[in-house]
Parts: sequence; structure tokens; C-alpha cells
Amino acid sequence: MAISDQLRAQKSADALWANDSASQALGIVLERVAPGQATLSLAIEQRHTNGHDICHGGFIFTLADTAFAFACNSYNQVTVAQHNSITFITPGKLGDTLTATAIEVDRSGRSGIYDATVVNQDNTTIAVFRGHSRTIKGQLFEE
Repeated sequence: MAISDQLRAQKSADALWANDSASQALGIVLERVAPGQATLSLAIEQRHTNGHDICHGGFIFTLADTAFAFACNSYNQVTVAQHNSITFITPGKLGDTLTATAIEVDRSGRSGIYDATVVNQDNTTIAVFRGHSRTIKGQLFEE
């Protein structure tokens, strides 16, 4: 019996999240997933700040990369990053809640392109990320 695209995306996210120790340990929260889309958040704590007393760019990149990962894996096909880039716009600060929303731009064959925007609780853009994906063999759950 076929399942809906939304249920496939949710089951894919559940399977991916179950093994994502890194994101869970950092405090990232999976907010929403849909086919080709995902939204995740991170509350910035002292452990996320750098020597300038702002959110370390690596954590912002990780949040955006994680949203990208959940978006491109929403089809129950194991998909990995091929190339990613980020542009930092304004700093995240201690106490901010950052939200990354990734949206599929194009998916053809084994390749995909996804854009993620990271904003704070005031909807101020913190960073813009572009991820290129590559689908490899395997599924996240048996279908």
C-alpha cells in the first residue's frame, strides 16, 4: 500500500532523527518536515558562543546543514551533501532562538539543490545557505 508524500517525509525524518546524535547533542530541535522542506531550530546558549561573544558560525552552519539534510532526505532515499556554502549576514546572539528553513530549489536524477535561510526570533536574517545533494543507495526506512 502506497503512503502519502507527507507521511513518507515524516517517517524519513523520524528515522534520520533517531540516528542524529550530533544534532540532538547540540540542542537542535526538529520543528517541521514536508517533501523537500524542513525547519529546525536552536536556542543559543553560552556553549554556542565564540570569543566575540556571538554565536559561533560553525553552529549556524550546522543548523542550516541539518535543515538541508532533513529536506533532501524527505523522499526516503539516502541523500548526502555534495557541496554547501553559507553567507553570514548578521550575528546570532546569546539568548536568540535561530530557525533554519530549507526548501528544495531543484531535484533531478541523483542531484538536488536546496536553499536554507536562518533567522532569529525577530525574523532577522542571520545567514543564507545553499546545499547541493547527491542521492546514494539505500532507504531510511523499509517501504
